[in-house]
Amino acid sequence: AKALHELGAEVDVIVGFRNKDLIILEEEFKKVSSSLVIKTDDGSNGNQGLVTDALQEKLSTKTYDVVIAIGPLMMMKVVSDITRNHKIKTVVSMNSIMVDGTGMCGSCRIKVNGKVKFACVDGPEFDGHQVDFLEAIARNKMYQEEEAIADKKTICRLGGEGE
Repeated sequence: AKALHELGAEVDVIVGFRNKDLIILEEEFKKVSSSLVIKTDDGSNGNQGLVTDALQEKLSTKTYDVVIAIGPLMMMKVVSDITRNHKIKTVVSMNSIMVDGTGMCGSCRIKVNGKVKFACVDGPEFDGHQVDFLEAIARNKMYQEEEAIADKKTICRLGGEGE
């Protein structure tokens, strides 16, 4: 957003959080955007809803040259579906699990336009209209059990708390 803004582009930013206590970088986004929409799942900031709802609202009154989506796979899929209908170029950031950063392990493998790509070496940015999100979502679910175990064992050390 900052680089585009500095080049003179009009930048609208839509971000989403679970609740108002998790909102970050609000002032920074305000400085580099023409408009900022912050949605929360629970509405604790006074603006409940999904970022995809806000995108639909924006598209009803404005046109865009490009949309950049970064976040959960399902959100990026829905954004890409919406923008496909509006024929808007869409860039998504596929920040999947990456082990070695060279493509050798294959953990970041995704399909783009029917071809296997590795987010760590070929991306992580891809054309959102070409990404096979359903396969990416299915691959991501393979690790849910391990993630749940790791989450239970992890001690938060932010702010000096924990062991």
